[in-house]
Amino acid sequence: MNSMKFIIVGRNIEVTPALKSTVEEKIGKLGKYFNPDTEVHVTLSVEKERQKIEVTIPVKGNIIRSEQVSNDMYVSIDLVEEIIERQLKKYKTKIVDKHQSGGSFSKMYMENEYVDEEEVRIVRTKRFDIKPMYPEDACIQMELLGHNFFVFINAETDQVNVVYKRKGDTYGLIEPEV
Repeated sequence: MNSMKFIIVGRNIEVTPALKSTVEEKIGKLGKYFNPDTEVHVTLSVEKERQKIEVTIPVKGNIIRSEQVSNDMYVSIDLVEEIIERQLKKYKTKIVDKHQSGGSFSKMYMENEYVDEEEVRIVRTKRFDIKPMYPEDACIQMELLGHNFFVFINAETDQVNVVYKRKGDTYGLIEPEV
């Protein structure tokens, strides 16, 4: 297994052995794209409900970077690994200069042809009436519709909010920062 060098820093969060091993295991999956000893800079930070992970991988001529925020650090770690992998595959032609011997990248990554997924395509637009309601009612409405998220105007704040289903029959609320 390709070993990457992890530099993990925590802000307002203790980097416990469990978090450290999760980061190394998850982000370590990206090792197959890079030469051994590629450095991975990881910053975990917590701000109120925001559990953020920032990952920076300096490679020759480029920096591969992603940050993800959720209300659960383990979810953020999962997300960031998927996003970076997608970036690597999608932008390979832009990341790897034809003249460079690969530098930081592994032979497998250099030789693999990844389908350059098409640009982002929005295939359907739905228009709907957004009614003011309370988040609890929005959750009920979402359940009745059988959706896993629901957009509404929060009757308390007059802001557009989203409620969504989480694991274990719990709900999340997304609201704009005012």
